[in-house]
Amino acid sequence: MPAPVASVIIPNYNGKHLLAGCLPALQRQTWPAERFETIVVDDASSDGSASFVAENFPDVRVVQLARNSGFIAACNAGVEAARGQVLVLLNNDTEAEPGWLQALVEGLLAHPAAGSAASKMLLFDQRDHLHTTGDMMGVDGIPRNRGVWERDDGQYDSQQQVFGACGGAAAYRREAWQQAGGFDPSLFMYMEDVDLAWRLQLLGWEAVYIPEARVYHKVSATGGGGLASYYVGRNTILVIARNWPGALLRRHWRALVAAQVRIAVDALRNWRGAAARARLRGQLTGLIRLPAERKSRQRIQAARSVPMQRITALLIEPTDQAG
Repeated sequence: MPAPVASVIIPNYNGKHLLAGCLPALQRQTWPAERFETIVVDDASSDGSASFVAENFPDVRVVQLARNSGFIAACNAGVEAARGQVLVLLNNDTEAEPGWLQALVEGLLAHPAAGSAASKMLLFDQRDHLHTTGDMMGVDGIPRNRGVWERDDGQYDSQQQVFGACGGAAAYRREAWQQAGGFDPSLFMYMEDVDLAWRLQLLGWEAVYIPEARVYHKVSATGGGGLASYYVGRNTILVIARNWPGALLRRHWRALVAAQVRIAVDALRNWRGAAARARLRGQLTGLIRLPAERKSRQRIQAARSVPMQRITALLIEPTDQAG
């Protein structure tokens, strides 16, 4: 049996109710079924997700993890099982339009220099409003969802380079994924797509936004709260420590520090909230872990193959728009 062009990998934890909407949308894709495979990685769910998929979607492969290992481990397990040359990561809280997958994969393959492709992600409950049209990176170290919360009036309907793809509906060229090392399990969850986007850019791989690849996202249906706040707080600092070249750190250190201080002050003002306290704990953990990131930083920076001007051109000045 010939290998499919693409493998759609859906990490899942207790998301049976979400898979009931996500998987039928994949069955409705206009791309021929033999061109892609669908893999659900069940992260030791207790809601019967695995049996639900097996009974109702026999063409979908289920990779069953023995214990709950986290989002990144689930994604990586799906990649290990995948046979396609293009690795497509899709959140279980999404609904893809029928032409989504073909547009995304063919858009990526049409750009030989692109290691990843970003979808146009729209809000599930407000389908004329955007969630992201690709990730941007601020000079303050804070990633931003391009177009977030804006009404979709066609202002993002042209293909163009972005910093990276939101991992909720992203395509990665297998060669690029393997060269960059994929998602880093030490992050556990959140910011893994931004971390990978940095490594891909440093290795010379571009990221392209494909506006025809439309998918609707139930924002925070599978996450959020204190857990998300902790890992975003921690991992934002770790991603900066690993990936930012020394020249950029020296140039933008004031903006980087100011952003973290601003986040900490805002959390202190909202100290009674569990999410605010979790964000502070995450920042503190990130700072404590900085010495342990030295080896990762040395390895990543030693592999950089692009001039500093190219990386500098990708950074944007801070705005009110945040991911």
